Amino acid sequence: MATQVKHLIGGEYCDGSGSQQIEITNPADNEVIAVLNCATEQEVDQAVAAAKAAQQQWKEVAVSERARVMLRYQHLLKEHHDELATILSKETGKTFEDAKGDVWRGIEVVEQAANVGSSMMGETVENVARGIDGYSYIQPLGVCVGITPFNFPAMIPLWMYPLAIACGNGFVLKPSEQDPMTPMRLAELFEQAGAPKGLLAVVHGDKRVVDQLLHHPDTQTISFVGSVPVGQYIYKTGTDNMKRVQAFAGAKNHMVVMPDADKQTVINQLVGASVGAAGQRCMAISVAVFVGEAKAWIPEVAAAIAKVRPGVWDDPEAGYGPLINPAAKARVLDLIQSGKDQGATCLVDGSDCTVAGYESGNWVGPTVFADVTTAMRIYNEEIFGPVLCCVDSDSLVDAIELVNANPYGNGTSIFTNSGAAARKYQHEVEVGQVGINISIPVPLPFFSFTGWKNSFYGDLHAYGKQAVRFFTETKTVTARWPESGIVAGQNLTISLK
Repeated sequence: MATQVKHLIGGEYCDGSGSQQIEITNPADNEVIAVLNCATEQEVDQAVAAAKAAQQQWKEVAVSERARVMLRYQHLLKEHHDELATILSKETGKTFEDAKGDVWRGIEVVEQAANVGSSMMGETVENVARGIDGYSYIQPLGVCVGITPFNFPAMIPLWMYPLAIACGNGFVLKPSEQDPMTPMRLAELFEQAGAPKGLLAVVHGDKRVVDQLLHHPDTQTISFVGSVPVGQYIYKTGTDNMKRVQAFAGAKNHMVVMPDADKQTVINQLVGASVGAAGQRCMAISVAVFVGEAKAWIPEVAAAIAKVRPGVWDDPEAGYGPLINPAAKARVLDLIQSGKDQGATCLVDGSDCTVAGYESGNWVGPTVFADVTTAMRIYNEEIFGPVLCCVDSDSLVDAIELVNANPYGNGTSIFTNSGAAARKYQHEVEVGQVGINISIPVPLPFFSFTGWKNSFYGDLHAYGKQAVRFFTETKTVTARWPESGIVAGQNLTISLK
C-alpha cells in the first residue's frame, strides 16, 4: 500500500485536503510508493500564518538558544543519517553511497547554522561625531520560503531553513512533489530537536502552491533551486511582489584538461563528475575541454566511463541510479539522438540501457560524445543526464574564451600541474565556483554557493555569510547621550566630589 505523504502545518501533520493527488514513484521500476494531496489555498495560508505567529516569539529567543536547537538538530541528523539516506534512495533512485553524501552535505550546513551567533554580530563605531556613537544590529525578516528540486531532497532544503530559522525567521518549505518523503523526515527530526511548533511548515503541491507563496503578503524571501525557465519565473514573480529572491538555475559546467595534467587523475575525476548521480546535479561536469595534446586521452576517458554500470540503490556495484522519471529519460534520449544527428561522434552510447529485473526503470547508460561543437544542442542545453561532451581546444586562452562565451557560470575546473596556468584560469574565467585539480568545486558551508550568469538570479547566495545577509536586515542606530543628562544625587553621580 502506498504511503500517504503528510503536510506539516501549524505544528500538526495532516493529509492535505486538495482534490489533486500526485503519485510518487520508484524511479527504478516506476511503481507507486507514495501519494500526496496538494495543499489547498486555505492550507497554504494556515501554514504561513502559523509560521508568522511562531516567528514573533522565536525572534525574541536568545541567539545562543537558537544555535543550541541547531546543535541538537545536527546530532539527530547524524544519528538518523543512514535512515534518511535509505528513504532518499528509494524515492530518488540514488545509490546508497550517493544518498549518504546528499544527507551529509546538508548536515554540514546545519553545523554552520549552529555557529550563527558570530554571523549575527553587528558593527560599532564610537564617536562617529563628538559624543555620538554608531552601531548596527542584525535582525530577522519574518517568514521565508524555500522551493526545492528533486535531485537533492536532503541537502538543498538543509541549505535553506536551518540558517533562516537560526537567524530568527519562520519558514515555509515547498519541496519537490517527486520526492517529498525525505524533506518530511527532516522536518520531523527538526521538531524533535526542540523547534517551536509552527515555525517550520512543509506544504506540498504544484505551481499553484508556488504562486500563492510568491504572492503572499506575509512572505518576505524566496529561495529556489531548479531549472532556468522556472528560476527566471520565480525571480521575476517574486521581485514583482517585492520579495527578496535567490534563484539557483541551470548549468553547463566545463572541465579544462591541460596536457601537463596527470592523465589518470583526469580520467578518474571525469568518470564520477560526468555520470555520477546519473548526471542529475547542477555541478556535474557535462563538457570536457581537452587542450592541445590532451585530446589524445579522449578514447581512454570514454573507455573508463563505459565501464560504469547503473543499478538500483542497494546494489554496491552500481555506479549510479536511474533518472527521476520517464519524462527525464525521454528528454535525455532526445538530446543524445540530436548529438548523433548533428554530427558528434558517439564513443559510448547509453541509449538502450536496461537493468536486469528493473526493465521498466528510467535507465540511461553512460554516454560520451567527441567532436562536439558549440552549435550543437548537446552543448547548448543542460542535459541533466549521464552524458559527457568532449571538445578540443588549441590553447588555454581559447579554452577560457569558450567557457566565458557560455551563458552559464555555475562551476568549472582546470586540471594542470602548472600554477601559472591555474592562476590565469581562476582569475580570468567568468564562473562563480572554480576547482583546481578538483572536478566538482562545491564550497563548504562557511563559504557560499556562488553561481554566476544564468546559473543564478539574485544578489545574495546560499549558505555561508551571504545567506545570513539574505535572511536578515540591518538596523543602524546613531545615539547621543549628553553628560548633562546624568542624574544627580547620592550614589547616582559619576564623581564622588
